[in-house]
Amino acid sequence: MAERRSKIVMGQIDYSNVWPVFHHFPIEAFRGSVDIVRKIPAELNRDMREGRVDVGPMSSFAYGESYSEYLLLPGLSVSSFGPVRSILFFYKKGLEEAMNGRIALTTASATSVALLKIIIEKFYGRRPDYRFVSPSLHDMMKDNDGALLIGDDAIRASWEDHGFGVLDLGAAWKELTGYPMTFAVWGIRRDAAERHGELVAEIHSAFLESKRKGTSDTSGIILTAMDKIGGTWEYWERYFAGLRHDFDERDQAGLREYFRLAAEMKLLKDEPPLLFWQ
Repeated sequence: MAERRSKIVMGQIDYSNVWPVFHHFPIEAFRGSVDIVRKIPAELNRDMREGRVDVGPMSSFAYGESYSEYLLLPGLSVSSFGPVRSILFFYKKGLEEAMNGRIALTTASATSVALLKIIIEKFYGRRPDYRFVSPSLHDMMKDNDGALLIGDDAIRASWEDHGFGVLDLGAAWKELTGYPMTFAVWGIRRDAAERHGELVAEIHSAFLESKRKGTSDTSGIILTAMDKIGGTWEYWERYFAGLRHDFDERDQAGLREYFRLAAEMKLLKDEPPLLFWQ
């Protein structure tokens, strides 16, 4: 049960893939009415579910688990139609051999874990032994045949001379289904939407305008990424160009297919509808 608050608490994922939406968000304009909490996806998912965070990006899988508690903010997501470059499965030896072995899963996000299971079990017909391990590539690969990393941890690991094979889950999903993959959506708790309808409208409009600015000119975001994470201008230009943040009809169709398969595999209790805030 969410506590009743005079302010809205907004979550912000601490990964670069949301920067095109957040970079120009006018937080000063909401001073006094909005508090921001910055955490990894798994922690924000938990805080949204338990009512400590009201609105913000959340793992698509977390929405699917508790969709009756949320509404989706239209026009906002973290999606890709092809390589996403930050949701990566690293493997020793051959890919299918690794899929039959021991796989270390990141503790940071539920969406990518379920996506990997769908790809491995539904499309490749393999049944590996999964275990959750803290997100460090070399620690994960010590006693395992494969490892799933997401976000900036995956990006940094992809730059290393590690010698492992790499499967980009965004690219794999497109190849296997023909759909884009939506990794995160922007959701709001229903109780917060009812209490703060006018403020939610202002926040939604501010996010859409921030996204418009952030996706039309990524130069400032690229410089921030190079400063905070490293890498080259060319890498980040290609990275941000591969992301989609609109959550259009094609993205929604891809997410419905993901939910259908997750429910079919009993990863979700049922097939979640996409319920939008208006």
